[in-house]
Amino acid sequence: MSIMQYNGSGIVAMCGKDCVAIASDMRYGIQQQTIACNMHKTFQMGDKLFIGLAGLITDMQTLKQKFDFRLKMYSLRENRPMKPKVFANLVSTILYEKRFGPFFCEPVIAGLDEKEGPFITAMDLIGAPCFAKDFVVSGTASEELYGVCEAFWKPNMGPDELFETISQALLAAVDRDCLAGWGATVHVITKDGVVTKELKSRKD
Repeated sequence: MSIMQYNGSGIVAMCGKDCVAIASDMRYGIQQQTIACNMHKTFQMGDKLFIGLAGLITDMQTLKQKFDFRLKMYSLRENRPMKPKVFANLVSTILYEKRFGPFFCEPVIAGLDEKEGPFITAMDLIGAPCFAKDFVVSGTASEELYGVCEAFWKPNMGPDELFETISQALLAAVDRDCLAGWGATVHVITKDGVVTKELKSRKD
């Protein structure tokens, strides 16, 4: 078993019309043993900026602390919030610094820029970014997520339709992955703010 599959996860970010959504499962497990079902894997980094971290839970917690520190230093030095594209470059740099002994985490970043609109990107564990205009996925359920998202996603979805699409895509995908699931969290980011909802799913 790969170290990337030790804890298991499923994370997806999706673009709509002037809105963006990010969702993750809530299972915390060690291989096939489930420890808890309230583990948050998506974190708010700014007013309209989120990151989802898939991979090894210990590295996820370490990276979250590093990102918090660098964001606070940036806001103190620059006196302005960090834009999603700048944050993506920061994450990529932090991961690439440790490329010879990498953090076992694959991030998904979703944000809404006032000028450039929805922004999503995913990275591998050494920070190579994959920019997209439709959706990006990460985690042990990524193969299942690719299939479902390809079928469900369509351009110019409003916030409500985007929520429904990302929710159904994630729930359908994690039901087919024994290392992910056990509930889900969805964040929908619009110009008016962020709406967060928790979903119930199968727990078997």
